[in-house]
Amino acid sequence: MSHRLIARSPDLLAMRNDGYNLEIRNGYLLVKDVPYVTASATARHDGILIAKLDTQVVDGHEQTRKPDSHVAYWTGEHPCYADGSKLRSFENPSEAQDFGSGVRADFTFSACNSYRDYEHKMLGYLGWIVGEARKLHPEATPQTHPIYATDEEDDDIFHYIDTASSRVHIGADNEKLENHRVAIIGVGGTGSYVLDLIAKTRVAEIRLFDGDKFDTHNAFRAPGAWSLAELEAKKSKVENLFDIYSKLRRKGLVKHDAPLTSDNLHLLEGITFAFICMDNGKAKRAIVDWLITNDVAFIEVGMGIIRAPTGLQGIVRVVSSTPEKRDHIDSRISFGTDDEAENEYSTNIQVAELNSLNAALAVIRWKRTIGFYRDAGREYSTTYQIATGELCNEERA
Repeated sequence: MSHRLIARSPDLLAMRNDGYNLEIRNGYLLVKDVPYVTASATARHDGILIAKLDTQVVDGHEQTRKPDSHVAYWTGEHPCYADGSKLRSFENPSEAQDFGSGVRADFTFSACNSYRDYEHKMLGYLGWIVGEARKLHPEATPQTHPIYATDEEDDDIFHYIDTASSRVHIGADNEKLENHRVAIIGVGGTGSYVLDLIAKTRVAEIRLFDGDKFDTHNAFRAPGAWSLAELEAKKSKVENLFDIYSKLRRKGLVKHDAPLTSDNLHLLEGITFAFICMDNGKAKRAIVDWLITNDVAFIEVGMGIIRAPTGLQGIVRVVSSTPEKRDHIDSRISFGTDDEAENEYSTNIQVAELNSLNAALAVIRWKRTIGFYRDAGREYSTTYQIATGELCNEERA
């Protein structure tokens, strides 16, 4: 199936977004799962409406153009009125035809009209056919909202089509992410949520760095849910999350089941952005220095939560850094000693909603940096005050 042709043709894309089961095969458009009435006055739901596709090349890409023909084809029994009498308004006496590649037509339809596009044409025929089926079954619909699987020929990063983007027409915005290679350094509470958000974008590559095991407490601070048996398997954080997000992504996930330190910084070569979601002070210093030396932008995240008599309080922070602005790093990012950082981590309170908020703020800031979102504020430090609910933006470029 040519998913690209559908995505680049507004008429076909509109039909797919509306839930029609489309397939393109051997130069023909197939609309499948069409309800219709048979000669026995019963409804079936397996009709296939077919049209020969006329295409053109626009800006180097193939897309549909205005149909040259008003003729359509049909696979299945001949559609009838609700009483079982044959629908003759578009009947054509042609014989059954075989168009190759498994595309065959039992009947030919001819409803003369100057169709604007394929949506106009196919919905016109569907209106007659499905309308009679609805007289028998009011819930009958060809809008079955199928899941569109991709394959290697589609060269897609996902195993199935991202209809969430196409239905709201932000495909061009998502293309701004396609050439990025992102590192997530630390995939614990906040890092796992960063992965959850980034994995659903069209970034070319996501490199995961963490050397810890995925323990029970991690299951209560990460997106998704794990069975008892999965926790007892004692996989690493990286392996665990890699397995989950490989269900979504065909390619682009790279796992490094070890902490990133000054000894293996070469593993960052080629990245375009980094999310630092770790507390080890010495290692963090080495990573930040490498990113600065190599002109790589990054975001560092963290939180500090303490108990108070009236409830938990503290801050959630996001510090960003680009080659344009680095002078705030030492005052905004903590580079404590390993012992201090480890002690802070072991006693620091983390809660899932704050981890997810921390990640969401970081990913939104990154998307503003690369132009997915408009960036009017240009702040490089954001803190969220838990007790007051206030966001404070500072260090503006």
